[in-house]
Amino acid sequence: MINLPSEIATSVGMFALGLVQALILLLLAPLFSGISRMIRARVQSRRGPGILQDYRDIFKLMKRQNILPDNSGAVSKTMPYVLISTVLVIAMSLPMFTLASPFGTAGDLITAIYLFALFRFFFSIAGLDSNSTFSSLGASREVTLGVLVEPTLMLSLLIIALIAGSTNFGLISTALATKSWVAPVATIVALIACGFAVFIEMGKIPFDLAEAEQELQEGPLTEYSGPALALIKVGISLKAVIVASIFVGVLLPFGAAQELTLSAVIFGAICFFIKLLIVFVLACVFENTLSRTRFMMTGRITVIGFGISVLAFVFYLIGL
Repeated sequence: MINLPSEIATSVGMFALGLVQALILLLLAPLFSGISRMIRARVQSRRGPGILQDYRDIFKLMKRQNILPDNSGAVSKTMPYVLISTVLVIAMSLPMFTLASPFGTAGDLITAIYLFALFRFFFSIAGLDSNSTFSSLGASREVTLGVLVEPTLMLSLLIIALIAGSTNFGLISTALATKSWVAPVATIVALIACGFAVFIEMGKIPFDLAEAEQELQEGPLTEYSGPALALIKVGISLKAVIVASIFVGVLLPFGAAQELTLSAVIFGAICFFIKLLIVFVLACVFENTLSRTRFMMTGRITVIGFGISVLAFVFYLIGL
């Protein structure tokens, strides 16, 4: 009973850290989206919008009126809030600044996979709920892309969880940071497969172009406007940041704080955002080296990533 107050203080501190890092990512998500758009414009020899353009768009949309079709149901009305809430819960649970997961209950790989599935499900079903042919087409493509990419992401992360001996994000990051890798070849190959899936989930060319209204991520949003559209755009940007955060925070945990002290957490936060910025810049530069492809060709590309994850599983089974 003597250690109870310190345990409570640590638990409260970690929960507060989870809230803080989720709010920081929520505020910075449009900034990272603006950086991506700026880099894309510079590579294509265009001036393009400024890095703060997404903030301007969001503020403009927040001042407008919500307009939904008369035949839309409750799913269309609740979808923006579901998107924001699911990604915020994942953001609270990820070990970004520290090796431990701030929100231990939700800081599990299986929980995060289901939350991402809930995000995609509501995003897609809202396109069907509007009874718009164009929105329904975008929703069907979004579901198809999820079926193609999610097996690669899940298998690669599960292989790393098997190597670490736990599906908890904090224990995975601690194992990768402090222990010698049991199966180094399998770990490296699984990281490559996970990076491939993360690139797709970030909405990059040739799989998507998030700022084009006729593309996958924008198709289901045809019938949205005003604050609802602003929340959805923030949710999409935040999802891209969180997916990248899983890669740099959980799988590349160097620099993260091992103890819950102010100096260690600040240093861990600086290292985290440097890694996150590097990943965004590399992803943006790499996507501009690729050409657009027909959507029906997507399966032929994603099968490469799934093959790499299967190869990582084989290496794990044979102990490499």
